[in-house]
Amino acid sequence: MYERFYRLRERPFALTPDPDYLYPSRVHREAMNYLRYGIETHAGFVVITGAIGSGKTTLLQTLLRGLDSHTTVARVMNTLLDPRELIEAAMIDLGLDPSGKSKPAMLKDFGEFLVGERAAGRLVLLVIDEAQNLTLPALEEIRMLSNLETEKSKLVQIILVGQPDLRDKLDRPELEQLRQRITVSYHLEPLDAEETARYVNHRLARASIGAPLEFPRPVTDLIHGRSAGVPRLINVIADATLVFGYGEERPEIDQALVNEVIADLDATGVLGPAPNPERHASVVPADAIDIRSALDREKADAGSGFSRIDDLRQTSGSAAIQDLRLKPEPAVEAGPDPAVLAALAAERQRLELLAAQEQRRATELATRERELGEREQEIVLRERELAEQRRVLADQYRILRGTPAPAPEH
Repeated sequence: MYERFYRLRERPFALTPDPDYLYPSRVHREAMNYLRYGIETHAGFVVITGAIGSGKTTLLQTLLRGLDSHTTVARVMNTLLDPRELIEAAMIDLGLDPSGKSKPAMLKDFGEFLVGERAAGRLVLLVIDEAQNLTLPALEEIRMLSNLETEKSKLVQIILVGQPDLRDKLDRPELEQLRQRITVSYHLEPLDAEETARYVNHRLARASIGAPLEFPRPVTDLIHGRSAGVPRLINVIADATLVFGYGEERPEIDQALVNEVIADLDATGVLGPAPNPERHASVVPADAIDIRSALDREKADAGSGFSRIDDLRQTSGSAAIQDLRLKPEPAVEAGPDPAVLAALAAERQRLELLAAQEQRRATELATRERELGEREQEIVLRERELAEQRRVLADQYRILRGTPAPAPEH
């Protein structure tokens, strides 16, 4: 569509999570360090939360892509499951067959698989995305799975990734035992105005064929103001801006165009209500430790392997690996996933714009064809006039020379 016009290899603001386009903002670097810290130190539960569209899935895919062959990953993405289905989903993703087995038999097979992986020197990582949808019994089942351990370490490392409501759910009294096992926790905050500008132009540069197109700072400030720094909303606005710019054949992006785009997206409901940046502020304490330094110290102390996370707590004395839980807000009635609705609305908007552009081009083509037809008719008439003039001149010439006119053809 607009890629050729703006000299881009592909759409830089597609809504599909793509690790190649991950912008290493401050919060995303910190979240990545916390994830690596939790995995490499065999910590208890790791919890990563963020608003819809904050980049959790892209961050997770980047992490998983960087893991070595010594890590076996099971990823559960459909979390509308009961406890038994959750175990089945994890086993299937690990290549185990739970068909026709009782729950005790499944747990036995699962435990034997974990022991075999540990004996082979591999870590088993269970990643549960969209964890806010898990029921309380399912979360309790996950806690029970974490009991599978040797005398020195866990046999399975569990990462919970979800929206801010996950923290509200984990704060419930029924999940006190699970909550006590959370040793690494981080909340992804939105991007600030400066990082929004860098994020937009980072993605444009990644997709560019030649000299990259850049959005000037006043333009990115407008995008930040409406998106509140949420990456998915930034993508929706920036992608629509390129669509509008292409439709109006504007090689440069200015504030007037972005204002027009935002007004149109608001009018069609694509952007939804303005995000609330105050909901679930960052859970990272002000005196957070340097995760990478702590990890290096842990490796040095461990020698040939990692010691238990309890030992790290005793030696570091840092609160950075403790989960700071916020007071739960009133429960919100569940409805259709806003992220899915936003993506569908954005895609519908894009298709409507494309259809309008194609209609305009078809109209222009029809107009040009009509003009060419009229021009051809004018040429034919002109040729007839010239032929008639030549005939008259020839007759006049013969009269003047006294030459008889040629006999008419039969």
